[in-house]
Amino acid sequence: MKKTWTRNDLIEAVSNNIGLSLSESSEIIEQIIEEILFNLEQSIDVKIASFGTFSVRHKNSRIGRNPKTGVEIPILARKVVAFNASNILKAKFK
Repeated sequence: MKKTWTRNDLIEAVSNNIGLSLSESSEIIEQIIEEILFNLEQSIDVKIASFGTFSVRHKNSRIGRNPKTGVEIPILARKVVAFNASNILKAKFK
């Protein structure tokens, strides 16, 4: 079974590959994540070259159905984060 890649795994990889301490690597990763989240909160797309684009999309309200009981319920309008992979990333999996 494959292991899920976690934030700590990313911090360790940065530390090992660049030679920074774990605390320095952690600070870098946290700053990157905070910057991405801040921009998404402002509805600004975040494009990472050769990787993909994170964007915020608006979903309209609609009627949903509980599959078990069949009861219809309203699903409220909301914003969701979407990720669109770059062509370079997609090409690696062909």
